[in-house]
Amino acid sequence: MLIRAPWSTLPQRLTEPGVLAALRLSLLTASLATLLCLALGVPLAWVLARSGLPGLRFVRALVTVPLVLPPVVGGVALLLVFGRRGLVGSWLDATFGVSLPFTTAGVVLAEAFVAMPFLIISVEGALRAADARYEEAAATLGANRWTAFRRVTLPLIAPGVAAGAVLCWARALGEFGATITFAGNFPGRTQTMPLAVYLALEQDLDSAIVLSLVLLVVSVGILAALRDRWLTA
Repeated sequence: MLIRAPWSTLPQRLTEPGVLAALRLSLLTASLATLLCLALGVPLAWVLARSGLPGLRFVRALVTVPLVLPPVVGGVALLLVFGRRGLVGSWLDATFGVSLPFTTAGVVLAEAFVAMPFLIISVEGALRAADARYEEAAATLGANRWTAFRRVTLPLIAPGVAAGAVLCWARALGEFGATITFAGNFPGRTQTMPLAVYLALEQDLDSAIVLSLVLLVVSVGILAALRDRWLTA
């Protein structure tokens, strides 16, 4: 891509409204998807690592399915669940008038679906490596389970949470298959950078290369910055 990039027209192509809109939307949806994954994934990782509930093997298998499932299949599954006639989507539409497919919220949901396993696996590994005796000591001093998790466990696993969040964000930023299937490809609303690359590839190879370079630079730059801040401490 560096060899074939149209360097002479690069500044002009980078300032096109479509490129900036797709980049802003990608950064926004990837960040929101990561926050959603943190809110849901950290508690689920704790359940998988620390609880003795039956059926955890099945739950763990469901959690890791998106790692091996073709993203397009994940998009179809999301449509069947959250579409207007889906298992949950029909209720959301009838009760609250909320429709997720082909919306920006649908992009966030699709990205979170494919990215969450990276967070859960990282956090579960960190929890299994953390010494549970610190939590037990906090409990003997009168701390309830939530206080022990917030004041003892979470600081211990913070590097694992940070690493999982970085991987989750990067995966969400590059998501394509589930997004285009569940949310479509509407400029300014659901067209993220990977979708813009796909559309440009059908019309103008040079534009596709420029968009790909932008996505590559943003991804590598932010990952490197976060690694220096959290993972090498």
